Amino acid sequence: MNQRKTTSDVVGRVTIRDVAERAGVSAASVSRVLSSSNYPVSDTVRSRVMQVVRELDYVTNAHARSLAGAGTPTVAILINNVTSAAFAHIAKGVEGAATLRGWLSLVGTTGDDPERELALVNLMRQQGVAAVVLLGGAYDYDEYQLRMARFARSLDAAGSHLVLVGRPSLQGDVPATTVDYDNESGAYAMAGHLLSAGHRRILALPGPAELSTAQGRLNGARRAFEAYGVPFDRGLVRRGPYDDAYAYGYAAAEAALHETPDFTAVLAGTDVVAAGAMQALRAAGLRVPEDVSITGYDDIPLASQLTPQLTTVHVPYEEMGRVALRAAADRRKGAGSAAGRKSSDPEHLVLGTHVVVRDSVRPPKRLR
Repeated sequence: MNQRKTTSDVVGRVTIRDVAERAGVSAASVSRVLSSSNYPVSDTVRSRVMQVVRELDYVTNAHARSLAGAGTPTVAILINNVTSAAFAHIAKGVEGAATLRGWLSLVGTTGDDPERELALVNLMRQQGVAAVVLLGGAYDYDEYQLRMARFARSLDAAGSHLVLVGRPSLQGDVPATTVDYDNESGAYAMAGHLLSAGHRRILALPGPAELSTAQGRLNGARRAFEAYGVPFDRGLVRRGPYDDAYAYGYAAAEAALHETPDFTAVLAGTDVVAAGAMQALRAAGLRVPEDVSITGYDDIPLASQLTPQLTTVHVPYEEMGRVALRAAADRRKGAGSAAGRKSSDPEHLVLGTHVVVRDSVRPPKRLR
């Protein structure tokens, strides 16, 4: 005589077939009950299925449902470093906009490793997420660009979408949305602010040479020097990593004080780099801004908490995150609409930046 299974008899993860066997119905009937399908299911069957679901503590496979076009969409936020305030604010914007739409958010870290970044994008494609949002600067070499473009097309073919935030668009006709800010113009405006104050010997700490964000900020500064007719001294450019930005700012300023001590201002690539440089100047007995002026970039909360408060470039990071998620959601919503944008069309959205003037800049001593 066959005996009905008890909860303790079910070993491992409970499946929809376990529920169907216990309830004495087909797996299709269980699926219809759990998915609230419009297909007619009798009240008796529905009640029996739900009782077994409770007895077996069955949990619906949300990932499988999302692959089938049901369930909760998921957005994957891939971030270089979770401790970065700028990236955290973008992620906050993405997550907030996702929550409003009933989406789930998950975060992966790339550790400033292009191979890991590519691997994570590929993994998210395999997992069937609704969108992948990549934060921060891109890597400037051909193989990386080609592989990322291939993943973008694969995501698009699977009904997902790649959104690049704070980095250049992929080359060619690639189905990805870019949400960027006017990075180079922000650096141009900040360098112009220092030049207008009379500074000519400006120590530039743009960040790593291979990162597009750092390249754009240095290019913006160079354009400002050219516009003001001031020679740009490459010897006053000191590069370093953003993943340990404070240490980079401190070490670069300390070295410059020994090797090229005639600089009167520091143009830092981020607010955290500026904070490190500011501490190095103080350790050398110099005052900010009385002896050396200093500026940052990003306008994270730290900028207004430093003493003196930091003059910096404001980037609308949280809004960028919201825009990124809205763009992905709109693509998903309109993918099947003949009247909407084709899912394979690239899109580039640019938000503005502006200089926030605080207390860390004064004219050099010779002009006072």
